[in-house]
This record gives sequence, C-alpha cells and structure tokens, in this order.
Amino acid sequence: MRIAVTGATGFLGRAIANALAEADHEVVGFGRRPRGWSHAHARYRVWDITRAPLRGDRDFEAVVHCAALADDWAPRDRALAVNRDGTRMVVRTFPTARIVHLSTASVYDAFQPNVEVAEEDGPARRFLSPYAESKAFAEFELAGADAVILRPHGVYGPGDTTLLPRLLARVRARRLVLPEAGEVRHSLTHVDNLVLAVRRALDPAVPRGTYNVADDTPVLLSAVLREVLDRRGVDARIVGVPYEAAFALARSLEATARVTRRRPATTRYAVSQLGRERTLDLTRAREVLHYRPAPTSLAGAETW
Repeated sequence: MRIAVTGATGFLGRAIANALAEADHEVVGFGRRPRGWSHAHARYRVWDITRAPLRGDRDFEAVVHCAALADDWAPRDRALAVNRDGTRMVVRTFPTARIVHLSTASVYDAFQPNVEVAEEDGPARRFLSPYAESKAFAEFELAGADAVILRPHGVYGPGDTTLLPRLLARVRARRLVLPEAGEVRHSLTHVDNLVLAVRRALDPAVPRGTYNVADDTPVLLSAVLREVLDRRGVDARIVGVPYEAAFALARSLEATARVTRRRPATTRYAVSQLGRERTLDLTRAREVLHYRPAPTSLAGAETW
C-alpha cells in the first residue's frame, strides 16, 4: 500500500512511519523541517499543512495524519490553525484516500472523570485547553471522508518527548508532587499498541468511524510512575495534593501567566489529566478493528 504519514518528524509520526516502512509499505513521510526523518526504505518530503495543499505527487491509497500541535498552553489561534485547519488541508489534499486520523482522548469532558468512556461520549462541548478544543474541531473536518479516527490516551514508549519526560521534569528535592498522588486509574497507550491500531485501521474493509485505543487494561498512574522512577534510578517519592487545591492553584498560575506572558508551571488541563480517572472503553476497537493490545509495559524505560 502507498501511504503518506504527516508529522513524520514527531514521536508518533516517526514510530508509525518506521513501522509501516518496515512492513514493506511504500511510505512517504511529511513534515515542516527540511531534514527531520529518514528511513532506508521510505522517502521524506517537506510540507507545512497550515499553508497550502500539497503540490506534486498526491497519489496515495491512505494517509496517516499525525501532524499536530500538542501543547495545552498554545495560543488558541495557533492550535486551531495546526490541528483544525491542518486537518482540513489534509482532507482537501487527499480526497479519495483512506485517512487514519490520530485524535486524542482529550476531546472527552475534562471537567469530570472519564470512567470507561465510550466513543459516543465525545467530543465534549467544554474544554480546558485550546489543544483539546482544536483536536475536537479537527474530528469534525473529517465528516464525509473515508476516515478512521483513533483516540488514544497517554501515549508513551521509546521516543516519547512529552508524557514521561514532562513528569520526570517535575521531580524537585526528591519529590514528585501530583494531584491525588496519582492514585487514579488511567488507560495508557504504548506506542506499539497505537501502531497496531493504525495498521488495523488502514484495512479498507474496516468501517470508517471513531475508536478508542489504549493498552489492554487500565493501570494505577502512581504505580506506573513509581516503576518509571525506579527503572531510571530517580530517588524520589510521590507526594499528593488534593485535586481541588491543585486545580485552584493552576487557575491562579494561568491568570498570572496571561499577565506576564510566561508559561505557567502547571495548567488546569494538566491537573485534570493527572488527577482524575481517564479510562477508555475499548469494546468497539476490539470488536470492529479486531484490536488486541498488549498490557502496559515499561520494559526498557531506563533507556528511553
């Protein structure tokens, strides 16, 4: 199959493009950087999806759309330009291709716990960050297209530049301070399981639609982070802050940041993602995609 992968220079795009190329697909990776990704059996082309439709060769059977601005403190207009308008540009560029769109579980209501949340429960109507809002709008851009939308939560694994690195960066004076001490259940998504879901979604026989994807079973966030700290030799204990206090502090920090124009130390979005249950119902993916994910695994985390 001839497949285009947007965002091939990022964590998810790189992993997916590599896996598809190694599976003998004809892969072309796209990104904004002149030199951002390479593979012995694939090509790389520069394309900024926020500027104009792709010129030149656009004859692809499928597109895996990974390009996104995954920043919960990004300006709203920038988030919309990349995530919503960029998706619109992908649809315009590849009108007949199957599009596998990497969305996020952040489109669900962040103001309350998400307990085994199902696909029909989102997107929400209220959001805590322009990132979540813009990713919800991006899903609407796919209406009418031959599109499969995947909603993972907490993607981690080799090459992760966001989830675990940001959490490890919070360690201060041998303490990792988290809302509720991380004693909440989460459906995390190993990048290998996400690659598996993408492969299943590329099958033309798979019905278009939206699917939650995650590891086989939800886990306790504190247990996962404790193992990460141990594997990486970080001497730190996890300390808890009541959720409401953490949320109020984040609101105050955001207000100050708007005045000083500096990024806040934490955001309400981050607090809500860490301090409330975020578990996904995988029934639809299991039954329709025949998705069989592996359990959460931190094997090799000491070298990530």
